[in-house]
Amino acid sequence: MPRYIHQLDQWPEFRWNYSAFADKLAQIRHQQGRLMGRMEGFGFHFQQESLLKTLTNDVVKTSEIEGEHLDTEQVRSSLARRLGIEIAALKPSDRHVDGVVEMLLDASSNYRAPLTADRLFAWHRSLLPTASSGMRRIRVGQWRDDALGPMQIVSGALGHERIHF
Repeated sequence: MPRYIHQLDQWPEFRWNYSAFADKLAQIRHQQGRLMGRMEGFGFHFQQESLLKTLTNDVVKTSEIEGEHLDTEQVRSSLARRLGIEIAALKPSDRHVDGVVEMLLDASSNYRAPLTADRLFAWHRSLLPTASSGMRRIRVGQWRDDALGPMQIVSGALGHERIHF
């Protein structure tokens, strides 16, 4: 049995049962269209602010799923710069926040593009620009292997590490 997702026979061309969720998806798409129609009446500035607020929340909440707590103002600042939205007194963002924002913007705006190894590795480089996690070196932009022992997902302070996987 394969140990990593990229070792599965279906990688990277996964399949799903469209009929299992087609009705719900149609309902959601209808409601989305109604919401977009209403937002057009509010004007461009409100639309930009709504987009920025939604994307900021998406980035922050997605990172929280992984146990990372990003500074909301840094995320907002990074998104505003990348989207060309002018906001006064933007808080500077660090390169880690910029990397998360870059990856999530690519994933959400280019969702129809194939998930190639190059694209996946680019995301990896964006998320881990220093190629390290604290004092540990990480192989960035390439497939991981077990050459140095099994891959592990570790958190916690030195001497108090918790192995998740």
